[in-house]
Amino acid sequence: MMHTSSYTILVIEDDAVTRNLFLESLQAESYDTIGAENGRVGIQLAQEYLPDLVICDILMPDIDGYDVLNGLRQDPLTAIIPFIFLTGSDTKDALRKGMELGADDYLTKPLTVEQLLKAIQIRLEKQALLRYWYATQSQPIPANVTVSETSESIFPSVPQLKQVFDYIEANYHQGITLAKVAEAVGYSRAYLTNRVAKQTGETVNGWILKRRMMAARSLLKDTNQTVEQIALALGYQNACHFSRQFRQHHGIPPKHWRKKQQLFNTCTQLEKCLHISQR
Repeated sequence: MMHTSSYTILVIEDDAVTRNLFLESLQAESYDTIGAENGRVGIQLAQEYLPDLVICDILMPDIDGYDVLNGLRQDPLTAIIPFIFLTGSDTKDALRKGMELGADDYLTKPLTVEQLLKAIQIRLEKQALLRYWYATQSQPIPANVTVSETSESIFPSVPQLKQVFDYIEANYHQGITLAKVAEAVGYSRAYLTNRVAKQTGETVNGWILKRRMMAARSLLKDTNQTVEQIALALGYQNACHFSRQFRQHHGIPPKHWRKKQQLFNTCTQLEKCLHISQR
């Protein structure tokens, strides 16, 4: 059995009893789970959390399972998420329609928990192979290249503040504050605050945060370091503080941001391969 603790599964099912049964069964196998009571909520949750797999009932009021699948396949970030249909109908027409829309599997109720878990395992293993294939096609960043060397500067070209920005660039990963910057450049905190705000419209701490977040995005995208390791590398005392600031700055947690980047990159690579194969 594959390791499941890092996988998130979205269950879209309007019947509360069935939905809760599946959620509890998946949680018992150490999967992270999200439940949605209808198709509209399911699409929203899929776009927000980017689960590793979606299980969806077909017959639901308002938006049925076909509409959910079609909606997810139209969004590049959710287009390749494995999708398993769950239905009480086993007609060939229903099966064909689901597969034409891009479903990965089709399970007929009633089914056992073991059958559900086996189908999930197979789909996740295939998805893992796909991501491994993509990762092996990508060129890794050389070990002697730092984050700052792979990124353009975010700081504005203000000659009077060059010393300030140079200090932030050299020390942003050490947990520096306004007081440390002011001491390093020989200004009082009040004077430095006013000067930076007047010439850039941003605070000193704001520039420190922007530089840290830029480095965080690069590390999340280009390395396999955990969120905890990245937080430590950027001078945060704990990962919770880092995750909270990242979410405030980007609107989503760092793990979800990384997953979006991975999905986007995989989609782009697949589109290139399809384009080449069609020539």
